[in-house]
Amino acid sequence: MTDSRPIAEGLFTWPSEEPHLIGSRCDACGLVVFPTAEFCVKCSQQRLSAVELGRRGTLWTFTTQQFRPPSPPYMGDESFEPFALGYVAIDGQCMVEARLTEADPEKLRIGQEMELQIIPVRTEESGRAVVTFAFAPVD
Repeated sequence: MTDSRPIAEGLFTWPSEEPHLIGSRCDACGLVVFPTAEFCVKCSQQRLSAVELGRRGTLWTFTTQQFRPPSPPYMGDESFEPFALGYVAIDGQCMVEARLTEADPEKLRIGQEMELQIIPVRTEESGRAVVTFAFAPVD
């Protein structure tokens, strides 16, 4: 994916051989959230620091998307394929809602170890890939 760009700036480190999601840690109470925030949802402080989240976590729950969502806000290519969404608990940090690389619910299980991946989500008219983050089951 040499000619690619992230779906939004500031969500994950890119380009990177080992990308990380970018979250915020409250300097007052230590709460970690993703995506980044301007104030703490727990204590309302505005002193937050950027933090790279761990690349691995455990699948807390998931569901599958079997039909193409309406556009906007969906920005995927016209050739829709079902996908899974889940919450991944990143140990000691926070829970992240994310797309999963595996769409077959028979191959997913609660508590399964997951790892961050960067995947293409659509192609621009120029041919450049737009990439986003997703979590893949660890074998």
